Amino acid sequence: MIKIMVCAKRVVDANIKVRVKSDGSNVDIEHSKMSLNPFDENAIEEAVRIKEAGNASEIFAVSIGSEKCTDTLRTALARGCDRAILVRTSANIEPIHIAKTLKQIVLREKPDLILIGKQAIDDDANQVGQMLAAMLDYPQATFISKLELNGNKIIACRELDNGTESLEVTLPAVVTADLHLNEPRFVKLPQLMMAKKKTIEHIELADLGISTKPSTRLIKAMDGEIKKNCIMLEDCTQILKILNEVT
Repeated sequence: MIKIMVCAKRVVDANIKVRVKSDGSNVDIEHSKMSLNPFDENAIEEAVRIKEAGNASEIFAVSIGSEKCTDTLRTALARGCDRAILVRTSANIEPIHIAKTLKQIVLREKPDLILIGKQAIDDDANQVGQMLAAMLDYPQATFISKLELNGNKIIACRELDNGTESLEVTLPAVVTADLHLNEPRFVKLPQLMMAKKKTIEHIELADLGISTKPSTRLIKAMDGEIKKNCIMLEDCTQILKILNEVT
């Protein structure tokens, strides 16, 4: 049986509309509802299904951030993870920092399968899985919509722009989950109560020797909402006039 590592990133709830600060310095999420990243939900659900099938001995979740990430990890534990690790930091970390941090956790825990969401809905970077696989020199399967375990190998079906692609990957490996992979189960109150009894280990990011020096700088945040200016036309002559001006 294999050991599985999953990630649990704390992000703004997918149903909440994020607003840009009045000075354009960043988005305002101070009072927004926070949740577990949807793509990570799919990864966790798939890991739990693998364990329920008798093919995994343990699932542990990892989150990187402030103490507030504890709530996110509790959700992961309620969804079926056995234990969790919180790497605490107050720094504004980038995907490269996350990948370096996860690498240290992998080297310490030695999981056979790293199953994480393909991207986070806050920055949509879609970089951590690929970076982590490169740093570990592990094979990878990204954007998967189907996963089968066969001994020390997995058969993964990848979602592409023009179809799908099947890969056979030897463990240990990094796999990133697409939303089509599964339908995450509903978490019931008893599961949430049981999650409070499970272990969450705390590690300081500084103790892992990871530098959080930023390599990018936010210049300005802008509202992506498109405002449509509608003009009422009286007849088709005006339409033809506008079309002629465009062409």
